[in-house]
Amino acid sequence: MLYLLSVKYNGKEARAEMYFYDDEKHVLVRVPDYSDHHPYLLTDLKPDELAERYPDVLKHKGFNRLDVVEKYDPLSDRWILMTKVEALDPLSIGGAKDSIREQLKGHAWEAKIKYHHCYIYDSNLIPGMPYTLEDGKPKIVLSPIPEHIEKLIREMVKDKTELAEYLSWAQILNTPIPKLKRIAIDIEVESPQGIIPKPENAEKPVIAVAYYASDGQKGVLLLKRWQEVPEIKLGDAKITVFEDEKSLLAAAFSLINAYPVVLTFNGDNFDLPYLYNRAKKLGFKPEEIPIEWSPKAEYAELKNAVHIDLYAFFTNRSMRVYAFGNKYREGRTLDEVASALLGIGKVKHDEAISEMTPERLVEYNLRDAELTYKLTAFNDDLVVKLIILMMRISKLPIEDLTRHNISAWIRNMFYYEHRQRGWLIPNPEDILSIKGQTSTKAIIKGKKYMGAIVINPKPGVYFNVVVVDFASLYPSVIKKWNLSYETVRCPHEECRDNKIPGTPHWVCKRKRGLMSEIIGILRDLRVYVYKKGAKASKDEQEKMQYEVIQSALKVFLNASYGVFGAESFSLYCPPVAESTTALGRYSILKTMEKAVKMGIPVLYGDTDSLFLWNPTQDKLESLLQGVLNDLQIDLSIDKEYKWVVFSKRKKNYLGLLKEGKVDIKGLTGKKRNTPDYIKNVFSDIIAELSKADNILVFEKSVEKVEEKVKDSLKHLKKHEVPLDQLAFKVALTKSLKEYTKTTPQHVKAARQLLEYRKKLKLVPPDVKLEEAVPEGEIIAFVKTRNKEGVKAVQVARLDEIDPDKYIEIMKTTLQQVLDALEIDFEDLLEGKTQTLF
Repeated sequence: MLYLLSVKYNGKEARAEMYFYDDEKHVLVRVPDYSDHHPYLLTDLKPDELAERYPDVLKHKGFNRLDVVEKYDPLSDRWILMTKVEALDPLSIGGAKDSIREQLKGHAWEAKIKYHHCYIYDSNLIPGMPYTLEDGKPKIVLSPIPEHIEKLIREMVKDKTELAEYLSWAQILNTPIPKLKRIAIDIEVESPQGIIPKPENAEKPVIAVAYYASDGQKGVLLLKRWQEVPEIKLGDAKITVFEDEKSLLAAAFSLINAYPVVLTFNGDNFDLPYLYNRAKKLGFKPEEIPIEWSPKAEYAELKNAVHIDLYAFFTNRSMRVYAFGNKYREGRTLDEVASALLGIGKVKHDEAISEMTPERLVEYNLRDAELTYKLTAFNDDLVVKLIILMMRISKLPIEDLTRHNISAWIRNMFYYEHRQRGWLIPNPEDILSIKGQTSTKAIIKGKKYMGAIVINPKPGVYFNVVVVDFASLYPSVIKKWNLSYETVRCPHEECRDNKIPGTPHWVCKRKRGLMSEIIGILRDLRVYVYKKGAKASKDEQEKMQYEVIQSALKVFLNASYGVFGAESFSLYCPPVAESTTALGRYSILKTMEKAVKMGIPVLYGDTDSLFLWNPTQDKLESLLQGVLNDLQIDLSIDKEYKWVVFSKRKKNYLGLLKEGKVDIKGLTGKKRNTPDYIKNVFSDIIAELSKADNILVFEKSVEKVEEKVKDSLKHLKKHEVPLDQLAFKVALTKSLKEYTKTTPQHVKAARQLLEYRKKLKLVPPDVKLEEAVPEGEIIAFVKTRNKEGVKAVQVARLDEIDPDKYIEIMKTTLQQVLDALEIDFEDLLEGKTQTLF
């Protein structure tokens, strides 16, 4: 079977190429376009009008032909005739100053869609799906839907037309996912401690290349830089030593060419550009380098493989929050992501990479490649499965899916649906001019409309608290109320009385909206089919499959409404986003009214959840069923707390879940640049609170928190905290000489470090600033009482530390937790004791 992974434009052959993964031979198969497809745009000008008004279009060197096509205009709800202007290459349509798009400004539609995406739409291709080739033409292979899944769908959907749509999506989601043969690559470059070499310069030699593959191959290609290299044994890894760097790179390129999929972590920005530029410096011929890269390139590509950069994928907020449950904070480092998801991090080291022993370097390098590979392999290839499923939903090739954010995924999904239905894809300015702006006033500065509701908490400690949560609240109201950019404020006079509560907007009664239909189907499949199927299944493999499917759907659904309120989104429609949040507020207030009438105290509410105090099982079940009947939205139990403490501030609480984990709204204590000492105090407080499973232990835990904070403050005041525990660590993002207008604290410290290095003759006295303390170096500094207010750790003394500055940082870090516990930080600072009890 051939699984479609990518589509690219081949400039030399002037046509699209499809890249399939052969799951039997485990190779990449390149298939050129068979249909003579060409780039194009649409215009509202008739062919003779176009020829008369814009004769240069027909004279353009890239012009191919004109055609008249019929399109449905969703904004006016009518079919119209458009002129299709076809070109010989994508740049002739758009991207160059004299492009056809530029000449037809104000009269061009669908002119900014990337050509390879356009090809996917028009060829009815679904990336991630299996195909067979018949006379060079790909034919999709769909697997039968499991009987129990089809039964769930048929019980839920009665309309025959709708049923066909649901079953079609289920087939796509249920089709098996291949095991991709892949290799993870990681390089090490000779460089001083804390300095990241620039890949565009590639001045320093590559001293090691580690690899870790799905077929069991793993090892390190090591450059000989020592007089004697001992025999290195590291499990079953193969260690190969090279006398010269060119031979090492040639071996690395052979490995890259041997696998259909190559994994990196930040390989777009470092590993692959560095290898490319270094190879050019060493005299490799262009055809000998398997990497395609230029400074203007969106990402680094491979000639004979698909490149997946996991850095962009794991920093994607939607993946972090909805697929991985916020287990890591930002995902900007391999160590952070791997530690959170795999339970193992990078090899720790104090010395510079170039100063490592051969054994240490091999261990360090191989671990990075291993972590990169295992991030795609843990939980039975979970990440690979998520990627393939989300390719199928979004219709994006694998490189675009893994490197772009969720709004690009959703945009592409809707564009694909437009083309399948023969709809004209509107220009953003058309939507805005017809639909207008918002009417509600935003509470949060910078927002354009009123967002979700937050019900003020009742301060205090509460035991036995149940949190009920709307299952996909916004997707649910989008489906129920038929919200879509073409249905909200539709052009039909008879629909104007179909008002959306809390807004002046109305919604169409004639037609089902595209957004409502697609989001509704995905929401129903997730909530009523795959979540239910996962719970009911007794087969572990099947259960895991359904969990992955519902997780992929969750990522899309949780971002589906917000994009329509983002100006950067090409289908931006403010009234849709405003209507969605208005209906969300309406739903939660109606639910709150119902709970209060039933005698269930509501302690707090935020966006799509309510905190209920000690409800009986009967009343809870009655509430859930009542909401389903009245609002047609599922309300379910999300969390159960042994206790919750609310402060007077919104969105500020902490509680102990029944499973023993402390849950805090917003982990302010774990900011990346917070000194370790303060981070550790925060962690100790959380650990102490997690022991409190009843009222008596809770009281004692609060007292211990007070003591812990007081002791920590005392150590700060007495200058008893080691410098390294107080250090802030910030990277130089540009050369020292470029900081002219302002001088940030880490730059002040960097300049002190330069003088320190000169004084100890660690660098020549006439050395350039950018060479002595180069861009990319991590600067460790502490806050002091000297004139500049900071000192590099290397030149600071304990007695110079300014305790007041650290006390202020500690206050900011701990304030959220202490406020909830009604502990006054100022009292602790003065040695007083005052708690809830």
